[in-house]
Amino acid sequence: MARPQRVYEAWKGNNKFFFGGRLIFGPDAKSLILSVSLIVVPVLVFCGFVARHLRHHFPDYNAGYTIPAVAVVFMIYVLVLLLITSAQDPGIVPRAAHPPEEEFSYGNALSGGTPGGLQFPRVKEVMVNGMPVKVKYCDTCMIYRPPRCSHCSICNNCVERFDHHCPWVGQCIGQRNYRYFFMFVSSSTLLCIYVFAISALYIKFLMDEGYPTVWKAFKHSPTSLGLLIYCFIALWFVGGLTGFHLYLISTNQTTYENFRYRSDSRPNIYSQGCLNNFLEVFCSKTKPSKHKFRAYAQEEVRPPTVSFGREVEEEPVGGPRSKVEDDLEIGSDLLKISQRRNYEDVDVEMGGPHRHSSEMEGIANAKLVTCSESQIPAVGSDVRVRHSSWDRRSGNWDMSSDVLTRSASDVIERSVFATEATHPSLAETH
Repeated sequence: MARPQRVYEAWKGNNKFFFGGRLIFGPDAKSLILSVSLIVVPVLVFCGFVARHLRHHFPDYNAGYTIPAVAVVFMIYVLVLLLITSAQDPGIVPRAAHPPEEEFSYGNALSGGTPGGLQFPRVKEVMVNGMPVKVKYCDTCMIYRPPRCSHCSICNNCVERFDHHCPWVGQCIGQRNYRYFFMFVSSSTLLCIYVFAISALYIKFLMDEGYPTVWKAFKHSPTSLGLLIYCFIALWFVGGLTGFHLYLISTNQTTYENFRYRSDSRPNIYSQGCLNNFLEVFCSKTKPSKHKFRAYAQEEVRPPTVSFGREVEEEPVGGPRSKVEDDLEIGSDLLKISQRRNYEDVDVEMGGPHRHSSEMEGIANAKLVTCSESQIPAVGSDVRVRHSSWDRRSGNWDMSSDVLTRSASDVIERSVFATEATHPSLAETH
């Protein structure tokens, strides 16, 4: 018997799990290696080539040792925030096992839809803070996305309060990890400022100790020059990102909403004032995850499949198949009645001594025709009428309509000739 799968093992998104589903990353989790190296390497270089030369400049209470210690502690703090941001559920909305049944509608050919196909309204309206907000239906997750939710094409998940997918973090930024993402970015900015300031201070000390020009000081300590350039460039990225997200938090926006709806000039219904917006991000309780990744996955209960067209084997009473059978019965009855009437008319006109035998033969033929016609394969099939001949397969003597017509015309001509011969005066008047 196969071992039951856990939720993270049967996961339909593109996420990667580690330590038995305890950590969840995005599909581009390898980018964390680059992000970690961009943080760790500069700090280690700073501690080894700059901070250690500043110990004797602060002899009181050995304060010079705090310079590399602060850099290392700051680095560890930034790495922890990076791990928390990238290794937890950002707010993934659970998928549905099947589309919402209350929204079912069947396609109509007159309205341009596929006949018999299931259709859903692509957009619905919900009320948020007394204002109507449109929410879209997600074909992948088979749900109507909550307000401020969007589907990440990289992780293949719908994320609550979706901000963006950060490749440097290797994870979506959403409702549950946005706070830690901002703390990571802002802390990285402060670390860059700290390394930049201490490196510039070291250059100042070198200029005071016998290297009067900046060029000579840089030539004596090229590491300081490299750290200054690196931190200056990094500040443009992490510093600019910190400032941008400070603006987003103060106005209660997300990156996705800002880039998509900035030209709509519509009011922001989520803003509660600058102070309350900051309190919502930093002081509100983080919502628990809607997934238990280590729990055992439950088998999906699929709804009954609805088939259309030729695949239907059983039809309800009054359906298309019963209508076809009724048409076949009516057609066979009309054919029997017409054949029976033709036989009777011919026999009456002939008035021969074999009238009784022809009636019996007509009844027998009608029974045989009924048995053979009940096996008609389909409506509109090509029925080949043969002239007076013996049907070896059904054992039936078939008379075609043209034979019956010729027989009737012969009988009428004979009766006219007999009348003229008996009453010549009637022929003269005509």
